[in-house]
Amino acid sequence: MKQREKAVYTKRVTVRLRPTEFERLKTEFKKSTCRKFSDYLRQIMLAKPVTILHRNATADAFLTKMIGLKNELSAVGKNFNQLVKKLQSLDHISDIKMWAALNETSKKILEQKVEEIRQKLYQIYEQWLQK
Repeated sequence: MKQREKAVYTKRVTVRLRPTEFERLKTEFKKSTCRKFSDYLRQIMLAKPVTILHRNATADAFLTKMIGLKNELSAVGKNFNQLVKKLQSLDHISDIKMWAALNETSKKILEQKVEEIRQKLYQIYEQWLQK
């Protein structure tokens, strides 16, 4: 398999900018997908397309809250599952075993809802990444 040759840049270009112009370039660079400021400037000077990221602040806030909610729901589901398993292990109390069996359907409903939320968040996340 051939290794890609590393680009060697030997020529230097010096440009003087006003502080406001420099800050504008830095701001636009931060919105781009370029990892280095020099790569960003090189693309602009050579009239190559620059990919700009657009982030929706409200979507960021929404996703942050929803991910927290998903994690909390997962924790509740795990705790519920542990409780049911613990109660089922108590053989000498038949009422507890009956209660655990009856609540098995509640557990399944909870797990389904957590999974629905997880899938919806994943869909939103995928859409958000494509923008």
